Amino acid sequence: MENVGAIITGSSRGIGRATAVRLAQDGFKITVNYSQDEEGAKKTVRTVKDHGGEAFSVQADVSDQDATKKLVERTVEEYGDLGVLVNNAGFSHHATLDELRHEDWQKGIDVNLTGSFNCAKAAAPEMKELGWGRIVNISSLRAMTGSDHGSHYASSKAGLLGLTKSLALELAPEITVNAISPGYTRTPMTRESLEEKEDQITEKIPLDRVAESPEIAGVISFLVSHDGSYITGETINANGGIYMR
Repeated sequence: MENVGAIITGSSRGIGRATAVRLAQDGFKITVNYSQDEEGAKKTVRTVKDHGGEAFSVQADVSDQDATKKLVERTVEEYGDLGVLVNNAGFSHHATLDELRHEDWQKGIDVNLTGSFNCAKAAAPEMKELGWGRIVNISSLRAMTGSDHGSHYASSKAGLLGLTKSLALELAPEITVNAISPGYTRTPMTRESLEEKEDQITEKIPLDRVAESPEIAGVISFLVSHDGSYITGETINANGGIYMR
């Protein structure tokens, strides 16, 4: 089902922006969500429109339940329906256990895990009314491998995999719910770490390179398409082979 509303959280840059452009090219009408980067969101909207798509932006902190309700309401007001939700908004920073502040631990859980729950809870009734829906949660390689400098991030992204399976069971058959766990991907969030040690990282990746954001967007495009209609409760690892299961 195309030509329906699609919310991509955290889409002012990186994977979110690439996903907004790709899904617009697929025929979806895009709601660009951002928390703080209004200029980035405006650029995403312009980019979508430059590619012939339809888009507008909505500010909302996904960790705020009321804000996510308003995000969904604005989308339905603008487009008349909502069929796709991509939970991409994320928070991370490097910190060991000794360095990690409790407020940063909580923010990681609030944005990465609770934020996805909030958005799904607000969006699911609209998808049920439509009789069709696709939810894609953006997890991480760190959900499987852990992290020695980001326990808040790895823990929240691992929790997101459990949420994915639970929602897939609960929301079937009208709505599919899947996750993607990207590996190292070139985004504004990862720029600093890649600049410091990209050669060391790529040595460990069988495909010998990091991912580009449009490649992750392509996996999302597949999951929300008719070709992905018999997949639910699954996690797709898009990591160049650095982690295999």
